[in-house]
Amino acid sequence: MAHHHHSHGTGWVLRFSLVATLAFTAVEVFAGLRAHSLALLSDAGHNFTDALALLLAAIGLYFQSRPADQSKTYGYQRAGVLAAFVNALTLIVISCIILWEAMQRMIVPQPVDENVMIWVSLAALALNGSIMLALRQSQKGDLNIRAAFIHMLGDALGAVAILAGALIIRSTGWLYVDPILSVGLALLIVYTAWDIIRESLNILLEGLPRGLKLPDVTIAMNQVEGVLDVHDLHIWSLGSNTHALSSHVLIEDMPHSASNVILQKINKVLCDFGIFHSTIQFEHLPCDLSDQGCRMAENLDAHEHSHDHPHHH
Repeated sequence: MAHHHHSHGTGWVLRFSLVATLAFTAVEVFAGLRAHSLALLSDAGHNFTDALALLLAAIGLYFQSRPADQSKTYGYQRAGVLAAFVNALTLIVISCIILWEAMQRMIVPQPVDENVMIWVSLAALALNGSIMLALRQSQKGDLNIRAAFIHMLGDALGAVAILAGALIIRSTGWLYVDPILSVGLALLIVYTAWDIIRESLNILLEGLPRGLKLPDVTIAMNQVEGVLDVHDLHIWSLGSNTHALSSHVLIEDMPHSASNVILQKINKVLCDFGIFHSTIQFEHLPCDLSDQGCRMAENLDAHEHSHDHPHHH
């Protein structure tokens, strides 16, 4: 790992940001209760989605560096994904509570302390701004860190909205601003949480990694010199940016050294797709049928005629 120092720096930034965000969430909950501001409470909820994004990014970095052990043969990457899934579900519940409360406040407006709102939103802006600056360099390659960065951006915008709302309340005394803001923020939480749910559920259900298409990979593998056919192809994710593949590849009967060259070429092709964990099983064309069973015998006929166009099944 060439950029180990770089990822170590990123890890430090993420851990610091995570602690700061969680602490600030607590402050915001307290301030929201004190000021009777639903907007502050929903922003605290939104802040918690950010903490979640940061936690995912930190877990991702940590488990990239941590090897698998005897019982967890893939390492621990699923743990982070599972945690994200559960947390995101919780956030959707929180959002529903906020939306319900906002409806109550539309009916009976509650007085709020706009000064507290102003100070807390300014503090939020300062915090999110500094975390965004710190993460800016390292958000290029990593999906998780990029997500954390975008969450911070959303949070900064939320803080600006609350600041503006507090100033409007201060100048006009119009109390509907608070529930309106909180509805907007609650919808933002649902939107971000839904995204986390979709992605984590896809990984937990061994779905195809985001952005990959199975036919593309099959065609690319088929184009490797010496490959006659590709079948039983499976691609799945271990963590949010570690993909694995298993496949059966049909080749002509040849010595091991020759088939090894084909294997290296296939792996090179897979690396272009970002797949570094692959299990490839070779099947040879004129093979001894006794151990392969009847399935191969039936397939054999088809394959004898399909030399010139390997995509024919």
